[in-house]
Amino acid sequence: MNISRQVRGLAYQAFYGLPLPVRRRLARTISPKYLVGAVALVRDTEAAEPGRILLLRQPPGRAWGLPAGLLKRGELPAVGAARELHEETGVRIEPGDLRPGNPNAIVHPGGGYVDTVWFGWVPASSTALVVDGGEVLEAAWFPLDDLPRLTWPTQRLLGVYGLGPSAGELPPSVPSADAAPHRDSAP
Repeated sequence: MNISRQVRGLAYQAFYGLPLPVRRRLARTISPKYLVGAVALVRDTEAAEPGRILLLRQPPGRAWGLPAGLLKRGELPAVGAARELHEETGVRIEPGDLRPGNPNAIVHPGGGYVDTVWFGWVPASSTALVVDGGEVLEAAWFPLDDLPRLTWPTQRLLGVYGLGPSAGELPPSVPSADAAPHRDSAP
C-alpha cells in the first residue's frame, strides 16, 4: 500500500469520526453549490406523430421555453414540476402522474444549477391554458416538427431527449450514448 492511500484512509477516518453537523458544514463549505429546478415537458395525448409539446413565452418574450422553476426548500422534484406547470400555464398534472426523464437531472455547466426533468401527458383540446401576463406572457401547443424559436436551455434540454432542432446533440453534462442511455422512450 502506498503512502498517499494511507493518508487518504486516515483523512476519511478522521472525517467520519466527526459529529454529523460538523461533517455537513465541512461538506457544504468545500462542495460546489447548485440551485435545483424542475422542468415539465408536457405532450399532447391527442396529437399525431411526431406530437406536440406545451411551450411558454416569458419576458422579454423573444423565444419559447418549457414550464420550469426552482424547487422550494424540502420540495420533492415531481411536486415542484407539477407546481411550476400549474402556476405558469394553468395545467394541472398530479406529481405521481409525471414520469422522470432519462436522464432525470441535467447539469448546466458553469451555470450553477441542475434541472430535474419530468414528462407529462394531457389532451390539449380539453386542457385550458391560463397565464398571468406577467411571469408568463403566453402558453401554446407546438408540433415537434415545427417549433418556434426556442430559448437556448430549452433547445439544449429537448436535444438530450431526441426532440427539436438539437435532437441527438449531447451537451457536456450528459454522458455519451456509449456510456448510458440518454433518450426518453416516452410516446
